[in-house]
Amino acid sequence: MQAAILTDTTKCIGCRQCVIACKRANNLEPDVPRRWALEDGLSARNWTSIEDRPDGKFVRKQCRHCLEPTCVSVCPVGALQKTSIGPVIYDGNKCMGCRYCMMACPYGIPRYDWDQTAPYVRKCILCYDRVKAGGQPACTEVCPTGATIFGDRSELLAIAHERVEKAPDTYIKKVWGEHEVGGTSVMYVSDTDLTFLTQGRELGNEPMPNRTKLAMNAVPFAFVGMATTMAGINWIIGRRMKLEREPEQASGRREDKNA
Repeated sequence: MQAAILTDTTKCIGCRQCVIACKRANNLEPDVPRRWALEDGLSARNWTSIEDRPDGKFVRKQCRHCLEPTCVSVCPVGALQKTSIGPVIYDGNKCMGCRYCMMACPYGIPRYDWDQTAPYVRKCILCYDRVKAGGQPACTEVCPTGATIFGDRSELLAIAHERVEKAPDTYIKKVWGEHEVGGTSVMYVSDTDLTFLTQGRELGNEPMPNRTKLAMNAVPFAFVGMATTMAGINWIIGRRMKLEREPEQASGRREDKNA
C-alpha cells in the first residue's frame, strides 16, 4: 500500500478540525506568531493549515509527501527519509539545521523551529506511526464532511478522476499531485485554481531530485574542502603565534641566565 490523502476542496467547510487533530496527535505546542513567517498558517508548531481563499473557498495545506521528494535528496545527513509506505519522515537526531530542505521544497512546506535550543525543521509526517500500525492520519479521521480522505494512492486516484468526470461543471479537470514533480501522496480535486500552493509556479512533471543531483553530489567535497581550508588557516595562525612567542621566550631565558 502507498498511503495517500485526497482532499476535495468542494467539501471543505473550513472547520479546522484537521488542524486541531494534527496538533493533538503530534503534541504540538500553541503557535507563536512571527513577523517573518509566511501567512499560510504553517509553522514548526502547525503542520497543517486551512487557507481562506478570496473566492470564499477553503484549501487545506500540508506536506505533499512527494513520491520522489526533493527534501530527501538534498539533505546531506539523511535526516529526511521517504518510507516504503509513502510518508516522508524526519529524524531530528540526524538534522544539523542546514535548512537545505526548506530551500529545495517546491511547495514551501518545511519550517524552522526558532523556539528550541537546537532549532531544526518541522513538518507533517503523515502520522507515520499511526499509518504503520494500520490506522489513518488524525486529520482525515476527524474530517466531518469527508473533504479529506485516506487510502491507497491508486484507489484515491480512481476516486478523484471519477469525481471530476461525473461533475465536469463543478471541478477543474485536473488531479493536483497526480503528476507534478513526479507525483505526490497528498492530492487534490478542486473547483478553484490551486497554483497558489506553489507560489503561482508551474512545476512540471519531472521529479525535482533530477535537477538537484549534480549540486548535491558536490556537497561532500565542499565539506571536505572547507574542513581542509579551516585546518590550514588554523595551522598558519598557530605557526605565527608560535614564532611571535619564540623571541620573547629566548629573551626570558637570557635574563634568567644573567640573573
